[in-house]
Amino acid sequence: MKKVLSLLAVAFAALANSPLAAAVQFGFQDPETPIARQIYSLHTLILWICVVIFVLVFGAMFYAIINHRKSVGHKAAQFHENTQVEIIWTLVPFLILMGMAWPATKTIIEMKDTSNPDLTIKATGYQWLWGYEYVKGEGDLAGVSDGIQIFSRLATPMEQIYDKSANKDDHYLLEVDHELVVPVNKKIRILTTAADVIHSWWVPAFGVKQDAIPGYIRDTWFKAEKTGVYRGQCAELCGKEHGFMPIVVRVVDNAEFQDWASKHRSDASPAAATSAPSAEAAPAAAEATQVAAAEPAASSGASAPAADGKATYDGLCSACHAMGIAGAPKFGDKAAWAPRIAQGVDTLHQHAIHGFKTMPAKGGNPALSDATVMAAVDYMVSQSK
Repeated sequence: MKKVLSLLAVAFAALANSPLAAAVQFGFQDPETPIARQIYSLHTLILWICVVIFVLVFGAMFYAIINHRKSVGHKAAQFHENTQVEIIWTLVPFLILMGMAWPATKTIIEMKDTSNPDLTIKATGYQWLWGYEYVKGEGDLAGVSDGIQIFSRLATPMEQIYDKSANKDDHYLLEVDHELVVPVNKKIRILTTAADVIHSWWVPAFGVKQDAIPGYIRDTWFKAEKTGVYRGQCAELCGKEHGFMPIVVRVVDNAEFQDWASKHRSDASPAAATSAPSAEAAPAAAEATQVAAAEPAASSGASAPAADGKATYDGLCSACHAMGIAGAPKFGDKAAWAPRIAQGVDTLHQHAIHGFKTMPAKGGNPALSDATVMAAVDYMVSQSK
């Protein structure tokens, strides 16, 4: 028996010092906000209370089983209606529950206190990406980022997802094309809603998890005390691409946030700054500037070069067609495109220009010319035959 225990001890020691142990983390992420620290402390407190209860209850039970068994001559005691015992087993659980309820209630009340934020941001869940609108700043953040809109979608390459042999990097399925940028040591109020189904905005290191419900505005808050990048995910099963809508928050110092906000205010297009996109049109507004830059100066009747069609697809259409979401035929999927191509390319041009079912007119970006939209359609058709 001693030899077995020694071997087990050696095995556990080797595992604890292995690279695998360093890469695996159990339990909560390191708390980076006051609320997250309270949640972590509350979790630890209640865990130890449960451990003590477990040891006392099972210790007493096994002591009675072993030392008061019939085989050693003990006889069961006969008693009932012991008022003292009933008072004890009623009072002790009451005190234990009160000891847990007090800090839990205090933490919940603070979690719900979204008053006096330094910055308010609206987070809208779409199938399947996040849209962020910087609503209002207060104090030294007043007017700094108001009106900025960004759309944040998965940046992990498709080959990593669908090719089992592909190498996965450290942030597999937890990387986005546009991060949510916020200043350090500021109270950030997050307003959550959704455009289609229920989503949930969850960043574990911040101790924040709030459902985003269509037609409702709910709120939560955090105050990051250290710069860095923090990652989370949608925590509400919202459809087949649920696992592909991560959340990435970059916390920067105030000067860097001012520079970032200034750049994005100057880059924002009028459509992106003033319109509220539909679930399918959200990526279009986010990429309007990139697509406009790639668009040729051509009349609507002209034939756009193939290169411009690819640029429009990469910057706009790929949001839905790359993964085949929201009813869009997946790029390169011959079976999905065959019945559409059979309708005729001219019909597809009209669908893309004027809108069709869930696809908004011109992908939700009316600034695009007909020629650019038609070029994007031609490119998708040529790659999906």
